[in-house]
Amino acid sequence: MRNLLFHEIHQTSRLSVKEVNEVLKEFGLYSSQWSILFCLKQFGAMAQKDIWQYLNVEAPTVTRTIVRLEQSDWIVRREGTDKRERIVDLSGRAKKLLPKIERRVTELEERLLSDLTEDEQLQLIALMRKLGAEAKEKDVRND
Repeated sequence: MRNLLFHEIHQTSRLSVKEVNEVLKEFGLYSSQWSILFCLKQFGAMAQKDIWQYLNVEAPTVTRTIVRLEQSDWIVRREGTDKRERIVDLSGRAKKLLPKIERRVTELEERLLSDLTEDEQLQLIALMRKLGAEAKEKDVRND
């Protein structure tokens, strides 16, 4: 049963990433970049370290994505309190375009979730968070 469950999770994840990438193509973005932009919109300016920890992505991967976002004027970076720390924030361009991008992504999400009731969606969120919390707890124990 577990193999089937995780296979379904991976397949659904791949499908959703593919669909999101198709929507984001209009803006010259990919889902990995969108994850960072969405994170910054939700939480405001953040240290790079906080971004990769929140997204559960390796630091070098996030750094490469942030560099690309900065080069294409989606984000700005500045020094933090410590010279080694870099604070990342949305650029003026990003703030202007994010509402349009969010509308497109929301339309996609609504289409993909249309077969689930609101209660089923909430239940799915709770189950996914439970799985994520369990994985994080195991990571902490293994460190």
